[in-house]
Amino acid sequence: MIENLIVFGAITGAVYALLALGFTLIYGVADVINLSHGALYMLGAYVFYSFASEYLQLDPLVALILAVILVGFVGVITYRIVIHPVIEDVVAVMVATLGVALIFQQLLRLNFGGSDISVNLLSGSRDILGVTVTNNALLAFAVSLILIAVLWIFIKKSRIGGAMRAVAQDREASMLMGINTERLYMLTMAISASFAALAGILVASMQVANPNMWTAPLSLSFAIVILGGLGSIKGSLLGAFIIGYAEKAVTLWTGMAYLEGAASLVVMVLILLLRPAGLFGKRFELER
Repeated sequence: MIENLIVFGAITGAVYALLALGFTLIYGVADVINLSHGALYMLGAYVFYSFASEYLQLDPLVALILAVILVGFVGVITYRIVIHPVIEDVVAVMVATLGVALIFQQLLRLNFGGSDISVNLLSGSRDILGVTVTNNALLAFAVSLILIAVLWIFIKKSRIGGAMRAVAQDREASMLMGINTERLYMLTMAISASFAALAGILVASMQVANPNMWTAPLSLSFAIVILGGLGSIKGSLLGAFIIGYAEKAVTLWTGMAYLEGAASLVVMVLILLLRPAGLFGKRFELER
């Protein structure tokens, strides 16, 4: 049982981190609480399905890359048309992005129906620490860790990453220094949407996709970034693995998979009772 917890907790935590990083990045840089994040996650799975299985029947790797890029563009369009006009009003941003999520859900329901769909990246399985793990799950783990590392290096070392940190710390001063904040916000939204889409594809390859799948990742993203500290990349990483292991522990020890969501909320509440600002507080890395 311990081996199962170690293996599946690590896989779940890595994918949750990929999902939550996109959510916390756009908040940390642009102060945008994007409630369409879960819908972009869902859209990634459906676009991949359309490219790889339903319509074009492309190679899975090509379909994955195209789906991630396309959803990244959708994220930019969402920012420009929906978020930008009301970005100064937090409540308006939340209402507008929630509306976008519902629109995406209904469009997918109209086109694909309400039943589950399956996507597949790899076939077969392997034994890890005596636990049988599908190759799709191993791919999800590896891709998530690689992209998390790439994002970390990008934020810390690149010129654009430096601009993101500067804008997160002081938007007005950054504008006076010549940083084009609007372009930076659109780039950040593209990265955020792409991470969400990739997480959706990876999860759908291990489970299934349906037009209702956007709500669970949205609540998970909230739980993870609040647990880690809003805007904190390090906090989101740690929070994702804490919740990933907590969920798998509940499933393995009780046999009741439906309690996974409750486990994540219980962990979040317990941490916040001890540290109300989250594990690392607001924008810990983006300010330094």
